Amino acid sequence: MKLLPQALLGRETAEVIAIPAGALAASLLVFGAFVASQGANPLGVYHDMYRGAFGTWFSFQNTLLRAAPLMLTALCTALPARLGLIVIGGEGAVVVGGLSAASAALASRALGAPPVAVLAAMLLSGLAAGALWIGLAGALRVYRGVSETISSLLLNYIGIAILNHLVEGALRDPASLNKPSTAPIGAENALGSLPGVEVHWGLAYGVLACALCYVLMHRTTFGFAAAMSGGNVRAALLAGLPVKRLVVITCMLAGACAGLAGMVEVAAVHGRASASLVSGYGTTGILVAFIARHNPLAILPVALLLGGIGASGGLLQRTAQLPDATVNVLQGILFIAILASETLRGRPRAAREPEVRQAAPASAVA
Repeated sequence: MKLLPQALLGRETAEVIAIPAGALAASLLVFGAFVASQGANPLGVYHDMYRGAFGTWFSFQNTLLRAAPLMLTALCTALPARLGLIVIGGEGAVVVGGLSAASAALASRALGAPPVAVLAAMLLSGLAAGALWIGLAGALRVYRGVSETISSLLLNYIGIAILNHLVEGALRDPASLNKPSTAPIGAENALGSLPGVEVHWGLAYGVLACALCYVLMHRTTFGFAAAMSGGNVRAALLAGLPVKRLVVITCMLAGACAGLAGMVEVAAVHGRASASLVSGYGTTGILVAFIARHNPLAILPVALLLGGIGASGGLLQRTAQLPDATVNVLQGILFIAILASETLRGRPRAAREPEVRQAAPASAVA
């Protein structure tokens, strides 16, 4: 195998930094033109966004609260991408994970379990529900040839429908009149805050999950096998790798991360399962994963950035008289810019090097 020259490696490293940075700068320019068309000062809007995200200790803690679930839902897309799969079912996995965690908490309380046991039941239930949910999309891909992108997208709607059906029916708390929900899990069973800050333990779960997933995918034989399957499935099969099993296991791990995000939302934020679980964290997690180029460690700062953008919406509404959803426009522009910038990757080298036919990724294994 021919080794890449040092200069080529340097150019690739520069591309990894320069192209996303350029996409971000272009997004800010387009967004600035958009807010200017609404009668606001773009520079003032950017200043307010910084203040609302990182300007004070209170706003920074609010950013951390929003970044915690984004770390976990981004892993739901980033891990399968290692095998060439595009999974966009994080929202559904969050919903079923949160619903399962709330149900486990209520069942454990009915049996008289102590708070530690209730939290353990919620944790295991959320992980299992998310794993089975996205694992189903992976199994449909490898055993029935169903596109994992389409199946995971449709599973989002199925999960939301199941949530609405149960919280408005069999699991509804009679005391929840205006907004149907399950019975509360109880303050004694809530997930507490990290020492010294007003940020729940979900942030620690997100950081730990990103670190563990990085080690798994970049420092173990399992991760090497996954990367080999994603890059050249024929070579992986000839080497005797269980590609189908790798796909299903990776999808289950991805779903478990999103299910954990749902459990954290129930245990630390809402205290019950309701329609509030459909908060868009799964959708924003897709953007986080793509900006981070599906690197679990890069997800950490990107989730912090996107969490800060989301946290600044309220301040924009008060100071610039812009709708709270204005920040969603920036996220959409950023997503389009990131996807479009991928076409620039390797373009200078392609002009100098002969075309090489690439083998199909693991997503074609069906």
